[in-house]
Amino acid sequence: MTHDFDDLLAQIPTPEELPEGHKSGFVAVIGRPNVGKSTLMNAILGEKIAIVSPKPQTTRLRQLGILTEPDKQIIFVDTPGIHDPRTALGKFMVEVAVDALRDADVILFVVDVSTPPTAEDRRIAELIEQAGAGAATLLVLNKADLAVGPDALQARVDEHRALVPLAAWVTTIATTGAGLPDLMARLVEKLPPGPRYYPQDQLSDVAVRDIVAEIIREKALLNLDEEVPHGIATQVEEFKQRNDDLTYIHAVIYVERDSHKGILIGKGGRMLKTISQQAREEIEGFLGTRVYLELWVKVLKNWRRDENALRRLGYRLPRPK
Repeated sequence: MTHDFDDLLAQIPTPEELPEGHKSGFVAVIGRPNVGKSTLMNAILGEKIAIVSPKPQTTRLRQLGILTEPDKQIIFVDTPGIHDPRTALGKFMVEVAVDALRDADVILFVVDVSTPPTAEDRRIAELIEQAGAGAATLLVLNKADLAVGPDALQARVDEHRALVPLAAWVTTIATTGAGLPDLMARLVEKLPPGPRYYPQDQLSDVAVRDIVAEIIREKALLNLDEEVPHGIATQVEEFKQRNDDLTYIHAVIYVERDSHKGILIGKGGRMLKTISQQAREEIEGFLGTRVYLELWVKVLKNWRRDENALRRLGYRLPRPK
């Protein structure tokens, strides 16, 4: 393991090897649920790093997306949507997002400009003000294509800009890439001079098996009705490369209720088969090998409210004193 770490360090240029004026920094991508944070980050990176679905609170963990170019390295921190938490999981997700805000060099505050600001938007603006980070914030007015008419768009722009009056701003459509060049230009202006933190070809800090687990969860979110997805967790229990062209993966999808298990499996196992097929196809593209994916569904009652269960599933909650 030490040898591997030394190899990684050897791939990171020293300050003397970097061009003059090299910039770097950590950029927190923050906003309420379902405003397009993960879609935006994936679009900037040109790679799918974070899973995406129309369901709120899809992102549960802090996830890095690393963009390296000759004159800069930007480490984007994709965060869970800030919301009013009702479970231990929800509280953990909000704490992850707030911690990222405190540690960031620049904040991308992403809002849905097609709708008026919500109480959650205002809460995030208050957190930014409390952190004294207004000048280091870039307000990203996303989903500009969904506003009905130019007058409505301008009204929404003005309302959201009033939340963080010191922040620079840009309108975007993350799904098409519109506005991203302007966003990147303004973001780079705010980055401080700095070194490289990661090797040039590293795109994320998330382990491969965790990315695979998230791909499986994404396919479940996309195929299931509203009630079930929030109670789903995925965990890869076995990950073995059988040969150069075949990877064996055994994963478990956890649900909170027996009735949800039946919904997820579906009549004659059809729903689970659909989720498995869609996940396998994407995982094969990600790994570059054929994949034998074995999925099991298990009930872990009320796991979102059980801190011990959350730790078992990989959520790094503080240990009780």
